[in-house]
Amino acid sequence: VQLQASGGGLVQAGGSLRLSCVASGRAISNYAMAWFRQAPGKEREFVAAITWNGGTMYYADSVKGRFTISRDNAKNAAYLQMNSLKAEDTAVYYCATHESHIGTSMVVPSSYDYWGQGTLVTVSA
Repeated sequence: VQLQASGGGLVQAGGSLRLSCVASGRAISNYAMAWFRQAPGKEREFVAAITWNGGTMYYADSVKGRFTISRDNAKNAAYLQMNSLKAEDTAVYYCATHESHIGTSMVVPSSYDYWGQGTLVTVSA
């Protein structure tokens, strides 16, 4: 599975961006999808995840109520709608996927087998 993330850019605080992650090489309808981010000098952190059928979403406390993860299995894609952006949201955002298995954590990077290249989001204060 190859993942291509896009949609990052420069935005003012309070603004919005929509990130996209398109998969190729295999249908991801049985795969969980997630977004992580990594700010300069910090470890990669969980942002949001969605189950294979879109039935359940998970969010980091820091983005809950502002970010929305979604997916379109027909397009082999996942999205992250980011609203009310803050300067502290500045980071490289990565999409990731793993084949769904019962008991696999959705929020730790080690659960994910495939990663996109990252897209930079910069929020100016």
